[in-house]
Amino acid sequence: MSFCSWTSGEHYRDHFETGIYACAECGYELFHSHTKYEHSSPWPTFSKLIRPDSVQRRTESPTAIKILCGKCGNGLGHEFLGDGPKKGQSRF
Repeated sequence: MSFCSWTSGEHYRDHFETGIYACAECGYELFHSHTKYEHSSPWPTFSKLIRPDSVQRRTESPTAIKILCGKCGNGLGHEFLGDGPKKGQSRF
């Protein structure tokens, strides 16, 4: 299992090992590795959550939503609406 956190100092942008990315704080499963893709962002980028309740969302702008771990509330970054690998898909 790979762990994903924007607060832990770990950096998984260039990490493509098969597995599950989970919250570094509580271990809650967030993303499957097959939904990770290369993007110009300096952060690891995913196209889909494991399940809808994997994250909590807080709207910050019309196109960006802050995402937090669905279990413990750890800050995970943002969801960018319509900026995913396919038209209309989100980018996490």
